[in-house]
Amino acid sequence: MPKYAAATDFQNLHEQPEAFVIPNPWDRGSARMLAKLGFKALATTSAGFDFADGRLEGTATLEDVLSHCRMMVDATGLPVNADAESCYAETPEGVAETIRRLAETGIAGCSIEDLNVFGSGTYGDAPIYELSVAVERVAAAAEAVRSLDRPFMLTGRAENFLHGRPDLGNTIKRLQAYQEAGADVLYAPGPRTADDIRSIVTSVDRPINVLAGLPGMDLSVTELGKLGVKRISIGSNLFRTAFGAALRGAQEILNDGTFGYAGDAATFKEISALFDD
Repeated sequence: MPKYAAATDFQNLHEQPEAFVIPNPWDRGSARMLAKLGFKALATTSAGFDFADGRLEGTATLEDVLSHCRMMVDATGLPVNADAESCYAETPEGVAETIRRLAETGIAGCSIEDLNVFGSGTYGDAPIYELSVAVERVAAAAEAVRSLDRPFMLTGRAENFLHGRPDLGNTIKRLQAYQEAGADVLYAPGPRTADDIRSIVTSVDRPINVLAGLPGMDLSVTELGKLGVKRISIGSNLFRTAFGAALRGAQEILNDGTFGYAGDAATFKEISALFDD
């Protein structure tokens, strides 16, 4: 396989006419399962990764994430997009360094959020960075991407809807600013209606990523594609579905002393077929 073929494949997926789903595995086994099923690209999930390692969401270190990204890249030959949260840095210079280190793992792209995880720091204590600060951070990430010797898809994320600010107008304004700052893909997780998603898609001229599987959102892949969405991710949904099944099974054993949950388990044959190369 040519060097950086996955990165080129990932770029090409964003240029095809139809929408594509980029599911979120959390370990080597789930990555290989999704690849064997036929998905064309994968994305990490920060929540799924944290929970699978037995820690609270958002508590992984950058070193944890770099190691996880290397493992996910090695698991399959598919392009991998990294959920880089707020790039594990407060300053634009720190953001750029994080991008360079993430790229060294072999990932094909990553996201940068405008969520201020540092609280009362250099840039204030609002849950979402002021727009000028957020733009500066995206611009620094984009400059780092341009210094790479291969394709790399940078996603600018507007986090308003996930953090108590369901302001569509402000969200669109942010996505437009991140586009101008150099983001290749734009993403505002949280909007659920066709009208809101259509408004986002028509307000910019970059590929739009949408988070599917949210409560109250029943739009299909086909319907999202017709709205102009290019990339569809599912966040931690698959992990939470798997963990929820195990949790309910364990509770059934403890509370009822029965084992009915096992009827829904995948068989050894089904699982082995996924890993038989």
